[in-house]
Amino acid sequence: MIASAIQRGSSVYVYDERGKNLYTRSGTLIGFTSTTVTIKRGNTNYVYNDKGITMFSRAS
Repeated sequence: MIASAIQRGSSVYVYDERGKNLYTRSGTLIGFTSTTVTIKRGNTNYVYNDKGITMFSRAS
């Protein structure tokens, strides 16, 4: 489960409820829920699950 997603510089750090880093991705944080994180890179928004796997992407 995703507890937080934090923008630090050009990277997004995703954490679970215990504060453990689940994954880090480059780009700009758009938003997150308990199950997904949306990150913008270039003209594309990427949606990742709690494992850091891309669920889908969409041009913005």
